[in-house]
Amino acid sequence: MSTLFLIDKKDGFTPTFSQLVSMMDYTRNTTLKVVEGLTVEELDFLIHDEANSIGMLLGHMAAVERIYQIITFEKRDPTEEEEEELRAGIALGEQGRTAFKGFPLEYYLEDLAATRNDTYKKFQTLTDDWLFEQTNWWWNQPGNNYFKWFHVFEDELNHRGQIRMIKKIYSKDKERQVK
Repeated sequence: MSTLFLIDKKDGFTPTFSQLVSMMDYTRNTTLKVVEGLTVEELDFLIHDEANSIGMLLGHMAAVERIYQIITFEKRDPTEEEEEELRAGIALGEQGRTAFKGFPLEYYLEDLAATRNDTYKKFQTLTDDWLFEQTNWWWNQPGNNYFKWFHVFEDELNHRGQIRMIKKIYSKDKERQVK
């Protein structure tokens, strides 16, 4: 029986982490369905010269999660080396258009899966209290780890909407080329 639509207990996770993981699993599942079967051409398609491609957005999702692993699990800012390694995925722009081009869907799916696997392994070692630990966050306001990880999948949801839009524009563009 599928538990995709249940925010409920997940094996290996504490009760509150189970809720978070339930939401992250649903978000990822729907993202994977949206990109299923995409070709390299579709992943690299740009609406205009300064746009993000679907591949860039998938790379961004993995990079954001890696940054939040550092910020929350290690309680520190990324090093210069880590920032450089993740810059194309975080900033996107020209660097992202160069870094995320020509790769098959499997490249992005493997990166997303490996990153998520690392996240879940760490989640399984933490207590629910960790989710509610607060630090100074955006705009000098308090933020807790729960919010930070909510933001990781909220960012994915936002970009999944962009992916759907890019797919529609790509499809219309192809229809016009055929006519």
